[in-house]
Amino acid sequence: MSDFLDKIGLSVFKTQEQGLDLLEKLIATARPTAVFGQPVTGGDYTVTFSGSKSSQTNSYATYNPSLTANLQFSVNQPLIKNRGMYINKLPVMVAQSSYRQSEYNLQDRVLTLVQTAESAYWNVISARENVRVSEKARETAASFLKYMQDQLDLGALSPLDIFSPKSRLANAELALAQTKFSLMQAEDALRKQIAADLDPEIRKLPVVLTEAVDLGPSDALTVDREAAVQKAQANAPSLKAAGQSLDIDDLNIQSAKNGLLPNLMFNAGYTTNGRGGIYYPSSGLLSGGVATVVPGGITDALSQMFGFGYPTYQAGLTLTLPIRSRTASATMANALVAKKQDSLTLRTQQQSVRLNVLNAVTALEGAKEQLKLAKIQLDFANENLKAELKKYELGTGIQQYVIQAQTDYANAELAVVTQQISVRRNLLNLLTQTGELLDQRGIVVTTK
Repeated sequence: MSDFLDKIGLSVFKTQEQGLDLLEKLIATARPTAVFGQPVTGGDYTVTFSGSKSSQTNSYATYNPSLTANLQFSVNQPLIKNRGMYINKLPVMVAQSSYRQSEYNLQDRVLTLVQTAESAYWNVISARENVRVSEKARETAASFLKYMQDQLDLGALSPLDIFSPKSRLANAELALAQTKFSLMQAEDALRKQIAADLDPEIRKLPVVLTEAVDLGPSDALTVDREAAVQKAQANAPSLKAAGQSLDIDDLNIQSAKNGLLPNLMFNAGYTTNGRGGIYYPSSGLLSGGVATVVPGGITDALSQMFGFGYPTYQAGLTLTLPIRSRTASATMANALVAKKQDSLTLRTQQQSVRLNVLNAVTALEGAKEQLKLAKIQLDFANENLKAELKKYELGTGIQQYVIQAQTDYANAELAVVTQQISVRRNLLNLLTQTGELLDQRGIVVTTK
């Protein structure tokens, strides 16, 4: 025991300077450099001071009143269970991983909100184009009805033939009314997205859309499918959040393993005592002499305590074996099952992200091709309209064919705009699936 006490620096102190250095030595003992050749942390140390004063009526008491002072240093160091800085930092590491996971979930939520807002924007543009085409269709139907009415007034047309153009005009007016109400709904949804729906004065302001529909040559939108999938797997916030779940599971498994280990605890302590008060020697009373009272007080007790002349040493090892610890075994089993579930969830999400990106790329390529065909159709409709107008001017054509050519041209224009908006929406969906939308829009999500 003396060798052990000398090793940790607990020898009998004769000077106050040596005693004052004891605390630093014990603190160093609480975190020794190595046990069995490995770094050791996780220990704790305590310093306790106590004092008391007691008075009694016993005439044979040596000290009355009696003053005591005690200063105790203790060290506890786990050697197996809860041993090491890594194990003791597990709760902090789990909290950090959970914090990062919440950041990724926030990014995913913001990504969805931005996509919803931009979709509402393009819904308004699409609704406005539908209104424009419906107005042209109504004008065309009204012109055709006037032409047929003139034919009826000249007697060149049967009265039964006037009902068809009237029905056509009524259907055109119905379609125009429906598209106008759809436009109002789309604008209200957009006002909600930009928070312009709460103030009555702001709600009355017209919605002015400035983003161009045409993205230019569609050849510039060529997307590499595999490269897009790799971007999604690297940037998608949902995959990052799922990856953080696996990190948390690994940390929980390490904590569960620690709970299965036996608990071997090293503890050591050092106590210094001091006593003071009015001293009544008992030897003088027993011999029949006169007792000499020695005055004293708290300073005597503190002087003896800090003189470290009456120390008490203590050291020991405590071993606790977790024999058939069902709680620790269940915790380990739950941690392993949770990691397996999260691993399967991550794999499923990776497959879903890959499929969604491939579908988005395919949809974008399809929209680009349909836009090319719609532009070709618009060119043919324009040439047909010019031809019908020329024939009508030369007297070889009739107004009915001109009106039908105008309707076809308006529908071709709507098809082009619809496909342009489709390209925009599919590009928006692709940026959302790859996780690049926030960077493309200059949006930075921070929780600080």
